[in-house]
Amino acid sequence: MTSTSFMFATGIENSCPTIDGGRTRVDEMEKCGHYKHWRTDFELLRELDIEVLRYGPPIHTTFLGPERYDWSFADLTFGALKAQNVVPIVDLCHFGVPDWIGNFQNPDFPRLFADYATAFAKRFPWVQLYTPVNEMYVCAMFSAAYGWWNEQLSGDAAFVTALKNIVKANVLAMSAILAVRPDAIFIQSESSEYFHAHNPAAISKPAEILNARRFLSLDLNYGRRVDSEMYEYLMDNGMSRDEYHFFLDRSLKQHCIMGNDYYATNEHRVWPNGDTRASGEVFGYSEITRQYHDRYRLPVMHTETNLTEGPNGDAAANWLWKEWANVLRVRNDGVPMVGFTWYSLTDQVDWDSALRANNGTVNALGLYDLDRNVRAVGRAYKQLIADWRNVLPTQSVCLTVPIVLPRQYDEPGARRQRDKARAFAPRHRSGAGA
Repeated sequence: MTSTSFMFATGIENSCPTIDGGRTRVDEMEKCGHYKHWRTDFELLRELDIEVLRYGPPIHTTFLGPERYDWSFADLTFGALKAQNVVPIVDLCHFGVPDWIGNFQNPDFPRLFADYATAFAKRFPWVQLYTPVNEMYVCAMFSAAYGWWNEQLSGDAAFVTALKNIVKANVLAMSAILAVRPDAIFIQSESSEYFHAHNPAAISKPAEILNARRFLSLDLNYGRRVDSEMYEYLMDNGMSRDEYHFFLDRSLKQHCIMGNDYYATNEHRVWPNGDTRASGEVFGYSEITRQYHDRYRLPVMHTETNLTEGPNGDAAANWLWKEWANVLRVRNDGVPMVGFTWYSLTDQVDWDSALRANNGTVNALGLYDLDRNVRAVGRAYKQLIADWRNVLPTQSVCLTVPIVLPRQYDEPGARRQRDKARAFAPRHRSGAGA
């Protein structure tokens, strides 16, 4: 068994929402060439000396129906990660569901997803770290408030329905995974947002409401009572009292690390009529992360960031330095920071349109390009890891994450850790039902 004081990570983009009324699947693993180049992609981790990878099987081709799974690709890829002793943070649902489930308005999704999580955990019991549902707030907003993905609805009732189903799925999946792997750790990976009022007229209503709404997914996930105005909002738009109390009564916060994603688009400018647009970086990661940490009091991991290289080829590396400086600032201010992630390993495709268009536009956001050539930010990240990997542990010998490396799963110390975790299992963990 081992423990770590800091995780340097990257990720392999596995978004898979549908667009065009559900007729078109946007499969980022396919667009980025991972199905063809997965062996090379894993070798690139060695090249950068990265030992932690945000990664998951493609849910739409793996989860074929109730109790029906195709593990063929997952067996290959996770077998390789285990052999390489890479620690995966397993992303089970990234912005999409299989066609047979439909979309996030389906009330059966939470139960079905919990079954899928159980099946995955049983097949790969050596996996310890999970992000069951990625960016729950963003997924609900883009699918059911902005009308961009999946159900492509826009309205408060549709948003609340998607949100409650997505967060319930996450909570039930955590419970189901803990029944298999009692020392599992969940890293939420949620977008950290802030809404700036354009002028005084925008403060009292639109900005304050949006700044309260940004917390809804994590409030529900961690069993925190929402603000009074948000309680009325949820009740007015389709959440029942029983559904609300499900979240209060099933908190698994003690098993969680709060993952904060931050991009230059995460801060917004709000006008009095409620219109918003990206403001660019105003507060920055450190200030917004302190707001989230003050609310939830959990260890924190910076789980996503990136930027294009820009015309001079140095913008991404400079952004990496700036985000790292923010991580160090938060850590030095006493927030328990346990990891950092450049997302993703390779360039992405069509994120310039938020995956709303199937244009095949390559977004130069990766540590490597799609020909698997290292970018300047990849070289900078490798050097950052080399510079800081042995420095951070000396700053605190107490703040560690009890990670069991894949090859150590069957060792006596790892078994004792699972037995100890099992002894403190919450009584409500035994079933996946509401």
